[in-house]
Amino acid sequence: MFDYNSFTNAVIQANKKLYEYINIHMTQSDLEEASSIGYGGDKSLNIDLIAENIFIKYLSSFGDIISEEIGIISNKSNIKIIIDPLDGSHNFLSGLPYYGTSVAIRKENEYLAGYVCNLCTAKMIYRDNKSIKTIDILNKKEEKNLEIKNPKISIFERAYAYTDITKILKDNFIKYRSPGASALSLAYARNYKFVLFMGNLREFDIAAALHINKDLYVYKDKKILIMAKNYNDFVQIKEILKLF
Repeated sequence: MFDYNSFTNAVIQANKKLYEYINIHMTQSDLEEASSIGYGGDKSLNIDLIAENIFIKYLSSFGDIISEEIGIISNKSNIKIIIDPLDGSHNFLSGLPYYGTSVAIRKENEYLAGYVCNLCTAKMIYRDNKSIKTIDILNKKEEKNLEIKNPKISIFERAYAYTDITKILKDNFIKYRSPGASALSLAYARNYKFVLFMGNLREFDIAAALHINKDLYVYKDKKILIMAKNYNDFVQIKEILKLF
């Protein structure tokens, strides 16, 4: 049986180590582009690789690592650990305080757990084999998950690439934001009317959030992912996008 407690503690320690590195030890060279292109197709920063190495150190004993930067590390276990070691790298590079990390566990075709950490607040939201929890990675204290009963905004990640859709949302008087860290936005989907994510749906971006929010209404095809906690909001955005 998979040891959820030990794995959760390892994820917390990895995030804490990365948080401390960013806030205490980071140098100017960490913000420069690395010489290689990441497995996910984007140019990597040196800090991406540092973050990845931290997660590999803490998590590789639990299964095979699949990372946005380096790709697949071994293929010997039926447990796959999917990590985005720095979600929102461009935000990070620009000093925009909205970036974090994402970790998911997959056994064959089933996700067992998902963890998304906001490195700006040091808060991690996760679901293992039980309910959703939020924890402060610095002191390991669990925090309340307050319900947003009547959210006022939606999230549209990668809105900049879909101006036709932004016009449709405007015409339907839908207020939204596009903060630029997909895993973070999707993980907190229950705080918004809906989260819309369009483009290349990479497992690194969506795996943890899909497990965390498995109780929400979800639509997913090859290039669109929608999450909403309210059925009427879910139906509205699907109708607007003509997804019926």
